Formats: sequence, C-alpha cells, structure tokens
Amino acid sequence: MMKYLQRLGRSLMLPVAALPVAGILMGIGYWIDSKGWGSNNVIAAFLVNGGGALINNMALLFAIGVAVGMADDKDGTAGLAGLVSWLLITTLLSSGAVAMYTGSDADPAFAHIQNQFIGILSGLIGAACYNRFKNAKLPDYLAFFGGKRSVAIVTAFFSVIASVILFFIWPVVYNALVSFGISITGIGALGAGIYAFFNRLLIPIGLHHALNTVFWFDVAGINDLGNFWAGTGELGKTGMYMSGFFPIMMFGLPGGALAMYHTAKTKNKKMAAGFLFSAALCSFLTGVTEPLEFSFMFLAPVLYVIHALLTGISAVIVALLPVRAGFNFSAGLIDLILSSHSPLALNPFLLVPIGLGFSVVYYIVFRIVIKLFNLKTPGREDDEEEELKVSLAGDDYTSIAAIILEGLGGKDNIVSVDNCVTRLRLEIKDYTQVNDKKIKSAGVAGVIRPSKTSIQVVIGTKVQFVADEFKKLL
Repeated sequence: MMKYLQRLGRSLMLPVAALPVAGILMGIGYWIDSKGWGSNNVIAAFLVNGGGALINNMALLFAIGVAVGMADDKDGTAGLAGLVSWLLITTLLSSGAVAMYTGSDADPAFAHIQNQFIGILSGLIGAACYNRFKNAKLPDYLAFFGGKRSVAIVTAFFSVIASVILFFIWPVVYNALVSFGISITGIGALGAGIYAFFNRLLIPIGLHHALNTVFWFDVAGINDLGNFWAGTGELGKTGMYMSGFFPIMMFGLPGGALAMYHTAKTKNKKMAAGFLFSAALCSFLTGVTEPLEFSFMFLAPVLYVIHALLTGISAVIVALLPVRAGFNFSAGLIDLILSSHSPLALNPFLLVPIGLGFSVVYYIVFRIVIKLFNLKTPGREDDEEEELKVSLAGDDYTSIAAIILEGLGGKDNIVSVDNCVTRLRLEIKDYTQVNDKKIKSAGVAGVIRPSKTSIQVVIGTKVQFVADEFKKLL
C-alpha cells in the first residue's frame, strides 16, 4: 500500500510542477487589483486569468497526470482515458444533471464535484483500464476497437459505475463534514484548531471545501471571510478562522521545504531545489500551498499528518492572541499586506514573528522525521548511490537492449517496462525464462528480483537510452 501511495505521489509531481508559477501570476494580478480581481486593470486581468487557467483546473491536471504516471509504460493513451473518466463523472454528477435525475434541486454537495479527489480518482480509473486492456484482442469485425483503442471505451464504462456509486456516497460524506464543522463552531480557539487540522487533512480528497463553507461563508452564520472584508464583524473575533493559516503558509511550509532540500540525496539536490524553492516562494507570496503539499502528502503521509497537526496548533495559538488578519485569495504575503488595512485587522504583522517560529519548528520536525523514518520526500528516491557510478561498456544501446530482452525470455514474456534514475523496471509473465547470466553479459551492473513477476536491471545513469531502445524492440 505504501509503495502504491509513493507511486501515486510521483505521478502527481508532473501536474503539480505547473502550479507554482500559476499561483504567483494570480497573486501578482490580485496585488495589482485587490478588489476587482482584474476587472479594473487589463494587466491584472491578464495575470489573474492566466494563473487561474491552471489553479482553477488543478483537478483536471491531476486526472491526466495521474493517469499517465500510473500507466505501466507512461503512454499518453492513459492520459486520454483519465480525461474521459473526468468528463464523464463531473458531467453525470453536475448539479444540473442531478436535478434532472431527481426532479428537484440537487444536493449542494454536487456543486463541489469538480475537486482534487475526483481528479485523482479519474486518473486512477484511466490508468487501471489502460494497464488492463491496452493489449486487448477482439474478433476481426471489432478489431479496430482492440488494443489501446479499447481503453477509452472501457474507461467510460467503469466511470459510469463510479458515478452511480458517488451519486449515493458523495452527499453523505460532504454533508457529514458540514455537520461536523457546525458542531465545533461554539468551542472558540479549540474549534478553530480542529477546523484548521481537518482543513489540511482533507485537501488530498478536495473535501476541505465542505468545512470552508461553514467557517468562511454564511452556512452557519459565521461568514468569517465576508464579514472581515465588509467590516461588519466583531473586532477580535472575526478573522479567527483565517488568521492561523498565515504562519503556516508564509513560513511553516517553506521551512519544511528547506528541510526536504537539506535531506535530499546529494545527487538530487539540484533537481529538488528547483521545484521546492519555487513552490515555497509561491506559498510565501500567495498562500498557494498545493504544489508543496502534494509533493509529499502521498510520498510521506506521516509527514502530511504532522503538517495538519501543526496547522491546527497555529490556529489555536493565533485565535488565543489579539491577532487577526484575513484573505480573499489565500494566506500569503500579498493578502497579509492587503488585509492589514481592514478595520477588523488586529496586530496583523505579529503573524510574522509567529510564522518565523513555526518555520523553525517545521524545519526541525520535518528534518528529524524524514531522517528517522527514511521518508521518500522529493530527492530521496530508492536508487542506491553506487548505481550512479555504473558505466556501460559501450554506447550501442540497441545491442544492449536486445541482449537484455533475450535474457528476459523475449518480448512475449514482457508485461510492462519502466525505468527510474538507474534501473530498468519490468513486469514479466514467467520468471523461469529469465537468464541472469545472459542479461549480465550486456554489461549491466546487476539483476534484482523483488518478486516472481518483477525484474530490475541495474544499468546506471544511461538507463533512459537503453529503455528507449528496449521499448522499440517490443
């Protein structure tokens, strides 16, 4: 299960990598035009809409990216299958469609069906259908629809089934969270902490929006966000469900990113730095935390739970102090500065020293936990250091791939092929056909057998060239 989550985490890195720049574009545009969100300024409108094109379609990016990442051979057909699943589920369960089925107003839950959870679920359905049916053989009169062409058709079928299940389950889960949120509104600072904890914990499945409607808007009469900006709330109370996020988004998570960078393997530091630092800057400036959070929530779930706990602690501490700030976009530097002008702002810049304290806590805790449990955060992949030093005897990658294929029992014995930084990773049908001696004669460093159907061939940093030729031979 853990390996599956780690693979899912790696798959999410492709779409997540596109988000930091989108958050920064929206943040700058919002800074230029803080009240009109671009409606009063052409440049602001251009930037807000440009960034929003990605941020607002994050779930769709996940559907395609997860499908490709979880496919055995990373084929684009899987991405198309993920898109098919997303379009079917979100269309079949849209508020308008549900109202038509039931003959009455749709449950409010269906207004939030386009979320990260559905995106990831669609990607997993698409990838599973691709892996299972990409080689499907049909009778001659249906041959056109065989193989990879069958994947989208099968995906549509399973997505309809998933939609039927979600039709009954989604409102129950969504409304249960709304009821839970309402139940903790009367316990003050502790309630703010519980809310913040679950707000972060629910982000992977997109259900944090259910809680947000309770505390930020007018579902239960709190309307924390609306009252803060309208100046109609109560000084010292309004803003308590937003203020605690600033220390985490501006300072805590960037501190965690620094810890992940320092604990990355030396060979991967440069690669990790490029993503982690841009995502940390995005979090600090704009409060868009998903690029950072999705980079480790599946690779290291225990670390994500710690992050959620620290967010809850921050919310409790800030709610107990005479400190209040708010946001329209998210809890980054831009909104902190803008909200400081609100009549309900209370010592907003005290959030900076509080945040610096959380930055230190995040750095220390993340670094200790990553090392203690050997968590696979960005830059800490499983490949052994010595494998990077492996050098093939020659550069005739076609011949090397041919020898390896022969040693694996030929192409009829290959189920799937993939590669990491240094290894060719394969799934096979019959392990008795594998000849280790033949494979090693290609000049590879070694052959590893994790299971009866899995083979790993240690090639070194030139693995990509061998993998490309190997796939051509198949």
